[in-house]
Amino acid sequence: MTIPHEERGEAPTLERLRELTRNIEAITESIREIRKFQKETSEQMKETDRRLQKAEDLFTTQWGKLMESLVRGDLVRLLAGRDVGVYGLARETLKRRGGESYEVDILARNGEEIVAVEVKTTLRPEDVGRFRSKLVRFKEWWPEYRDRKVYGAMAYLQASDEVALHAERQGFFVIRATGDSASIVNAEDFEPRVFA
Repeated sequence: MTIPHEERGEAPTLERLRELTRNIEAITESIREIRKFQKETSEQMKETDRRLQKAEDLFTTQWGKLMESLVRGDLVRLLAGRDVGVYGLARETLKRRGGESYEVDILARNGEEIVAVEVKTTLRPEDVGRFRSKLVRFKEWWPEYRDRKVYGAMAYLQASDEVALHAERQGFFVIRATGDSASIVNAEDFEPRVFA
């Protein structure tokens, strides 16, 4: 049995040092290749994430437009059934100034009343609170409607009964989009809140 030079207390031979150097160089090269592969993989993952985000944004935008069109098509008729005689929909639903923006999904109007509608695929309690806070500033953004009553409506595809009831208790018309139409689901004796 041969005992390595290092274990016998002897200095390693030149050949052994060359072998160790080759091993270190091979390990170093392997580490470089791994790092390069990690970088390429990371860049590919970032590109995949970017493409997925772009596809999701496109889907969300198109889905939102579909939801809005389901509600928009029946809105005047639905509100007339609740004694709110709006006769048209405003074209401008987005205002910008000083780096800030204010948007509602749909504005139904007549000479005396405005109904601002927020459309959600899934209505959540925090959506109700956010929209309520938003509506109190409505006339700051649309001063041309300062002499009109402003009502709010929350439209959705799905929501729990508790959330829909919460929206009604806050004074909102509650509109459920179903199939190819929409319906107001508030109680018959519901009195809408004037938000602004």
